[in-house]
Amino acid sequence: VQLQASGGGLVQAGGSLRLSCVVSGTISRVTDASWYRQAPGKQRELVAGITNGGDIKYADSVKGRFTISRDSAKTVYLQMNSLKPEDTAVYYCNADWLLIDGGSTVVGKEWGQGTLVTVSS
Repeated sequence: VQLQASGGGLVQAGGSLRLSCVVSGTISRVTDASWYRQAPGKQRELVAGITNGGDIKYADSVKGRFTISRDSAKTVYLQMNSLKPEDTAVYYCNADWLLIDGGSTVVGKEWGQGTLVTVSS
């Protein structure tokens, strides 16, 4: 099972990007999923998370600008609007998943490889 994050790029301040996180491999569904980011010289921080039950949380710095969502068993998005230079970072997705196979259930947690978002002023 692997996570593939994509959608990063260079954008001017005020612009938008949509990041995607797709799970490849045999799973039944993603349960909890999150987006993190790490700026140069800083620690990785939680940006947004969505639980299996649909509960959502955001970092204060992105509330009202970013939206986390899911549209299938294997894909999670991060819509980023009104981007600021301080949003510049490598963005990582993280997901818990499960596989129901007959009478057994397998669970796991994966990290994506990261996608770079650069916001110019």
